[in-house]
Amino acid sequence: MASDSVHSRSTVQGKPHSAFYNTARALLRNKFSLCGLIILGIAIVLSVLAPWISPQNPYDLAQLDIMDGRLKPGTASLSVMIYWLGTDDQGRDLLSAILYGTRTSLLVGVSSAVIALTLGAALGLISAYAGGKTDALIMRIVDIQLSFPPILIALILLAVLGQGVDKIILALVVTQWAYYARTIRGSALLERRRSYVDAARSMALSSPRILFRHILPNCLPPLIVVATMRIAYAIMLEATLSFLGIGLPVTEPSLGLLIANGFDYLMSGDYWISFFPGVTLLVLIVAINLVGDALRDILNPRNKD
Repeated sequence: MASDSVHSRSTVQGKPHSAFYNTARALLRNKFSLCGLIILGIAIVLSVLAPWISPQNPYDLAQLDIMDGRLKPGTASLSVMIYWLGTDDQGRDLLSAILYGTRTSLLVGVSSAVIALTLGAALGLISAYAGGKTDALIMRIVDIQLSFPPILIALILLAVLGQGVDKIILALVVTQWAYYARTIRGSALLERRRSYVDAARSMALSSPRILFRHILPNCLPPLIVVATMRIAYAIMLEATLSFLGIGLPVTEPSLGLLIANGFDYLMSGDYWISFFPGVTLLVLIVAINLVGDALRDILNPRNKD
């Protein structure tokens, strides 16, 4: 009985873990990725809870008082409200604006990355699987797309479409989908030559099923790494566009717009208006890149035994 129980326990313990479990475990063991995950977790929680924990709603113009503009950090207003990080030139509480701005930046970055990944992955898979003229056509479009600077394409699109969260997400999708298409096409070309694809074809499985049920799961590791990096780039690009004044409207401040609001006051000593949103943006991008670098090392097949 004892030997049977020991054998049973060793069998359970010896059961191989899933790829997701192994990846998550490796991320948590890496001190840099763990630090990045903690920072991202805190940023996500604070941004989601922003409407309930923020001292002020920076989107509500009725709550803003121009007389409270450019107050130093730690200043108390007439309403017995303490501006821990100071205010901007519109009297907007910077702590509240940063919480809402982080929420907007994460929403724009993640949404644009997910949509661009879906579009790019579908086109990349079709290009690799179909080959021939279809592959040549899609890849020429990708080459043309990648030959232009992303910020130039985004500037042109936003100049035509106007400002707004949906407009900037669309602009970021257009500038990013080609990276996902190129990445997954390279992986799919290798997977297309595998024996399991020939077996699936011999079983008369449909092309969409072979693509999305068999080839796509084996192409996910490099795609996940690219997606993580592109989220950080999307947040940075949105901040750049908002800083230039063509991203989000003034009524929906993002981190980039908050930095732009205080740029004219840096030389006058009101550093906090740009400093605190800038530090928040920097920490957010660094945290995402830490996770992305760790994922790249973990999912790299050359590092596996």
